[in-house]
Amino acid sequence: MNAIIVSDLHIGSRYFLCQEFGRFLGNLPENYELILNGDIIDNPYEKLKPSHQRIMDLIEQVSSKQKIVWVKGNHDNGYVSKGFGKVHFKRLHHIGDSLLIAHGDDFDGIMPRNRRFIKAFKMMHDLRVKLGAKPIHVAKYAKKWTPFYKVLRKNVMMNAVNCAIENGYKSVICGHTHYPEDRIFRGIRYINTGAWTESPAFYLLVTDYEMTLKTIDDSFTGL
Repeated sequence: MNAIIVSDLHIGSRYFLCQEFGRFLGNLPENYELILNGDIIDNPYEKLKPSHQRIMDLIEQVSSKQKIVWVKGNHDNGYVSKGFGKVHFKRLHHIGDSLLIAHGDDFDGIMPRNRRFIKAFKMMHDLRVKLGAKPIHVAKYAKKWTPFYKVLRKNVMMNAVNCAIENGYKSVICGHTHYPEDRIFRGIRYINTGAWTESPAFYLLVTDYEMTLKTIDDSFTGL
């Protein structure tokens, strides 16, 4: 089976790479399943500006020609998916018996349980902006807190790998952390597809023979 996996678009956010993803969709090979692995919408309760709504319309159009699976992430909670083309909405997805696909928020044992820290974290980011710093995505700001960010990433990876082992999968694909990586842990291949809120954005190419983490600068030529 052929598939292309992306995560953490955050459509609606000022940081979403809207033009880049529009071109990406326009060049998508039709013989590949597209898997949107969570946090596709940034805030489901806010109206999208026209350029971002066009991306949603384009996803709906593409779903009439090829299979699209939307694995919901924490930012997607509250999004009303009824009647959105032929997109398949799931909490988990798998390819065959060996590849598990999950956004990763269910494997995050740190951020969801520390609401006070999240609130303080955002307040510090906002204060930084008021003092003249350029606004950046909160996830990118979190990367400046290197020790904490490493713990968060490792926590998601360890829990994802444990889930894969318990359910007999050989590989697990996540997003959520906004950190693209491809590694082996406890004999399980763990791949994170990063985010489309900062450059370069990444996607995972899956074929019957290989899985390759690529940047959007890599062409679909030959697929």
